[in-house]
Amino acid sequence: MQIEIKFNLNGEDVSIMTDPVRRLLDVLREDFKLTGVKEGCSEGECGACVVFVNDILVNSCMVPMANVINKKVMSIEGFKQTKEFEVIEKGFLEAGAVQCGFCTPGMIMATENLLRNISNPSVEEIKEGLSGNICRCTGYQTIIEAVQLTVKDGGELWKSNLTSL
Repeated sequence: MQIEIKFNLNGEDVSIMTDPVRRLLDVLREDFKLTGVKEGCSEGECGACVVFVNDILVNSCMVPMANVINKKVMSIEGFKQTKEFEVIEKGFLEAGAVQCGFCTPGMIMATENLLRNISNPSVEEIKEGLSGNICRCTGYQTIIEAVQLTVKDGGELWKSNLTSL
């Protein structure tokens, strides 16, 4: 059974005829050609497919399309249009936190989520904030350093967001 599902995707109102139990991950990749969301584990454990749904970070492999009706979805492609992305990207590049790149979109989205909640996280808070994301290449140290560089270079972005919540 297919139904019309309307939602906001990266700031644009969209509509798609699809099965309401189809995964958001598949719709983003196959129908909207947003390949920044990756399929890693298909079990909600690796963080490669994370997106924001109504500003909450979720594993898109676990979200049926019925759950995004009339909601806001932001993928890495939409997030790339923000100042926050520019600062996080700079931190990741400076720290050398990108190797194969498979986990990078999810790590960037998880970093954004962390900094939305804790604008100046400790190392332990960074580890906890990124704990839902698996990287098989970097050993995580450079990713932690990337978050620290992000805070150092642009932490004011998130401090001002915290006060406006």
